[in-house]
Amino acid sequence: MSQPTIERDERLDPVTFEVLKNAFTTSVDLMAEQILRTCHSFVIYARDFSSALCDRDGNTIMQGSQDIAVHVGTLHYKAQAVIAQFGEDIHEGDVFLINDPYLGGTHFNDVSVIRPIFTGGEIIAYSQSNGHWADMGGTVPGSFDVNAKEHFGEGIRIPPTRVFDRGRYLRDVARMILSNTRAPDSTEGDLQAQAEATRVCEREIHRLVGKYGKDIVLTAFEAVQDYVERLTRHRITQLPNGTWETEDHIDFDPNEGEGLVPIKIKLTIHDDHLHYDLSGSHPAVGTFLNSCFGASTSGVMAGTKTFFPDIPLNSGFYRAIEVDLGELGTVVNAPWPVAVTGYCSGPYEKIMNGIFELWSRIMPERAMAASFNLEYLLVGGRDARVADNPYFMWYDWMVGGWGARNGKDGSNCSSPVFGVGLAVQPLEGQERLAPVVTTGHHIVTDSAGPGRFRGGVGVEKGGRLTQARSAVMSYCCDRARAVTWGIDGGLPSIPHGAWLNPGTSDERFLGAVFSNVPVKEGDVFTRPSAGGGGLGDPLEREPRAVCEDVADGYVSLERARRDYGVVLRVVDADMDEYEVDQAATHAERERIGAERRGWLEEEPEGVAARYRSGELDVHDLVRQYGVIVEWGDGTLLPRTTAKFREMLARRAARHWH
Repeated sequence: MSQPTIERDERLDPVTFEVLKNAFTTSVDLMAEQILRTCHSFVIYARDFSSALCDRDGNTIMQGSQDIAVHVGTLHYKAQAVIAQFGEDIHEGDVFLINDPYLGGTHFNDVSVIRPIFTGGEIIAYSQSNGHWADMGGTVPGSFDVNAKEHFGEGIRIPPTRVFDRGRYLRDVARMILSNTRAPDSTEGDLQAQAEATRVCEREIHRLVGKYGKDIVLTAFEAVQDYVERLTRHRITQLPNGTWETEDHIDFDPNEGEGLVPIKIKLTIHDDHLHYDLSGSHPAVGTFLNSCFGASTSGVMAGTKTFFPDIPLNSGFYRAIEVDLGELGTVVNAPWPVAVTGYCSGPYEKIMNGIFELWSRIMPERAMAASFNLEYLLVGGRDARVADNPYFMWYDWMVGGWGARNGKDGSNCSSPVFGVGLAVQPLEGQERLAPVVTTGHHIVTDSAGPGRFRGGVGVEKGGRLTQARSAVMSYCCDRARAVTWGIDGGLPSIPHGAWLNPGTSDERFLGAVFSNVPVKEGDVFTRPSAGGGGLGDPLEREPRAVCEDVADGYVSLERARRDYGVVLRVVDADMDEYEVDQAATHAERERIGAERRGWLEEEPEGVAARYRSGELDVHDLVRQYGVIVEWGDGTLLPRTTAKFREMLARRAARHWH
């Protein structure tokens, strides 16, 4: 999209402005390159980090061009917390740590290293490197304790803390923090790598000051933020005024039993600004799937930014957007000491996907259905392959399917919307670092939500514990019940959830959120990632496209018929050659079109009984009948089913002809 003509900032000539604007982005991207080459943990190496350059008031001048989405809109809060805590007691060579979600951070694993940048004895900016430390202590390896209701079980909370004093490393302070983690040596390596990354940015800003002068650089800090604000507001004025509402859901609140947990989102466009209202959301839940104000604001900003991809990212963007999270104490505005480590799988992506739905109504040319939910699987314990049995942490996330888009199928096997820059960890590296062997990693047929444009497909990954001792498994996910949904007639994907020892007498469905499950040498586990939701009526998908999906292994012959009403004849199974039976397809689509609304009204317990007997499968329940059960034993979840059917009727059935 070409940039509109925006009133020029007269404080700088256009060439100097453009050069410095891009130079600020480069200074932040250089931090990313530095940390990639010097970090110690696999988690940060897989790009679970971000960087920012902030002005002397803590406002974001520029964020990295490849940073993960979840840190958008939070880094300035951390910088401002350091400034508020230390005030005039900040000196050249100082470096600070902070991970406090109650001061605007995300969760305890995301630790920011912040360095003031001085010129002529005056602070002119702050460089910040934010990375996910693999363990922060707490009750389980990796610090993801589903059962935590307060933060004390989630690991060490770091308020603004000085760790370098005028260039001198405060080893005792660092030791106190690191000793509360399960991998202090590796974590200290990450700390030092982040500190050095902030020095790289400092060096670049000093170079720019040397070339252009302090006053010009300070003016440019303001000018780039003002430019982004003007550009954002101008783009908003091109949109219609109005109010749009939706809601998405977390699977359940342990305090209340089964039943989906609503996160309500209202967007109002008024002239040149946006106003989001999340005040109707559910109270904080009795697990760690809560979010503080910084992370929830980040979800709003990242979701909105997705629909304005060409606008640079800094605090100027934030000025045009007002966020009302409502009263303190909700799942999107959790206060201290409510547990929040699972915010990423809980409210965060629900906020993003809900915002995608709202903007799909405003900008239908960019419409997109829901994407799969971020998931972390952690196995931790003692590594018996090594003489002193050190702690290990097998810390894994998967790719999955994004929602179908206007005119296009969803992206297959992609990083979650939570962190588009995340990389899949190399299996060989994981196996060297932990006693877990990968048993499979493949695309999941029929995982994509059906639609005129189908969602992207997900994957399945399994592993086997080898020489592990005193090991436990934890899983931070969601959408085993609030299954990834479609829009404009499109259908849902598949439920998330992990299985232990599948296909054996010890088989157990552990669900999509659990922690501290004992596992032992020889145990096998697996879990799928969902695909994305579909967009548009699946009965309107071109039969030839369905045929190609079957040939590619994305859709099975059976689901081609049941979800799309497309009947295929096998020409050569070995060569994956099929052809459409046009007459049978026409008849099948007529039948499905006449019957499908009635399926959503069938008595739920009867449907669940047919699932337990094997007559129906999980795809039938989710996509045709809108019935949600405990996937391990088939027990009906009546309140969840009622709400899921309501959502399916709104997002899908009302758009069917």
